[in-house]
Amino acid sequence: MDSVDLLRGVIMIIMALDHVRDFWSDQLNKVEPTDMANTSVALFLTRWITHYCAPNFMFLAGTGAFLSRTRGKSKSELSWFLLTRGLWLVFLEVTFIRGTWMFNWDPLHHGAGVFWAIGWSMVVLSVLVYLPVWAITTFGVVMILSHNLLDTVTPEQVHMPEWLWMILHYEVKQDPTIFTIPENLWHSLHSTYHPPIDEVGHVTFSTNYHVIPWCGVMAAGYGFGTVLQLDRETRRRILLTLGGMLTLAFFVVRGINHYGDPRHWEVQPRGVEFTICSFLNCTKYPPSLCYLLMTIGPAIFFLGLFDRPLGALAKPIIIFGRVPLFFYFLHIPLIHGGIVLLDHWRYGWSPQSFIGPWAVTPEFHDSLKQQGLHGYGVDLLTVYLLWICAVVILYFPCRWFAGVKQRNRSAWLSYL
Repeated sequence: MDSVDLLRGVIMIIMALDHVRDFWSDQLNKVEPTDMANTSVALFLTRWITHYCAPNFMFLAGTGAFLSRTRGKSKSELSWFLLTRGLWLVFLEVTFIRGTWMFNWDPLHHGAGVFWAIGWSMVVLSVLVYLPVWAITTFGVVMILSHNLLDTVTPEQVHMPEWLWMILHYEVKQDPTIFTIPENLWHSLHSTYHPPIDEVGHVTFSTNYHVIPWCGVMAAGYGFGTVLQLDRETRRRILLTLGGMLTLAFFVVRGINHYGDPRHWEVQPRGVEFTICSFLNCTKYPPSLCYLLMTIGPAIFFLGLFDRPLGALAKPIIIFGRVPLFFYFLHIPLIHGGIVLLDHWRYGWSPQSFIGPWAVTPEFHDSLKQQGLHGYGVDLLTVYLLWICAVVILYFPCRWFAGVKQRNRSAWLSYL
């Protein structure tokens, strides 16, 4: 469906904006965009609009899995595909993708991004597909609605059978000062955890993309696929109604300000515009109920609006939506490589050559100022201009690859 590819294309384009800001902004690691005390409205909204990317990409991945069943795949074939593609994405996340973000690969200190959650969610879905569609949908919806009950749960409170604890309770290098595998397992499932990386010889792992509730989002997207099988008039009515109801539910749940997000909104002393920003500032890691209502609801409404014949202006965006993984593979090296080249032109070296944007600390900003050097990065307007340039550059290889996929139906291309 062109409307689904259009939405996915919009998601990829907006995602590129977030990553240009991640690498190029002069506020990088100096001002947190969601810190109401220090951010600007423009910087906050630049970050906020990109919240629509991960949840809807995950949701549509589940929808795509359902639609592949309607194109003739058996349950066992779909299960095998989801299992192998999920593990493939996990492998790519901790190897190639990690390398493009850092221009380096550290064998001791590991981190994982969005494809970690997508991959493991596909693995979970590869088991769920043997259940009836209503059961898969219920699993996803219940997880989305209830997972915030886990917000205050710690690894110590996660009880395991003693025999399982003994198997998993292995300390890396037998060092009692660092975390154990059960702790790491729980933090990978739901709780944000950033292990120390300054201890020589310790193996560490962290991720902000947790399996709970992302696998629930993908499962809900799988059930959503049934709506897309209906005739267009009925489908559009349901999409507009469902999208509107979920968006309204966000305002109700967020307005009550009790359940659905560990970060409560507050009236801000800097003015009503920052109070609105505080209201919209929902928790992404892990994605709260409010965050998912705020992002998935309008996206479903978008599908209803654009579920119609689309003009020529939509075609370039649709192309991005048909090759999202290929787009991702290209855009990080392009954005990262660009800032490294700029740094070498400005300073003769780049802090992002080996550690990526994490090397640009507040102390680094201060050191440049003390040396009388030009401030690091570019202003927000230039970030937007560079984003547009990056999207234009990426259009041409993506158009080529979309043509390859259309002409060649080889199974291996479905993994890209």
